[in-house]
Amino acid sequence: MGFRLPSIIRSKASSTKGVPKGYLAVYVGEKMKRFVIPISYLNQISFQDLLSQTEEQFGFDHPMGGITIPCREDVFLEITSSLY
Repeated sequence: MGFRLPSIIRSKASSTKGVPKGYLAVYVGEKMKRFVIPISYLNQISFQDLLSQTEEQFGFDHPMGGITIPCREDVFLEITSSLY
């Protein structure tokens, strides 16, 4: 019998502490909600599109300590729910 960890971890912490190995923190939406996502998402085309938008809007300056993604939270969750 096995179990599967959730692919996205909602995190209330505002620092980079508490990010498990193999994951990274991202901030999404107007309220900058923090999510901890698997680094494997970086290989997915739909996630790379989000990163391209991020680069256009924010460049490489992310003062929150994680990547800031400029999209609504519901859009982010819809995109990432289809990733593995």
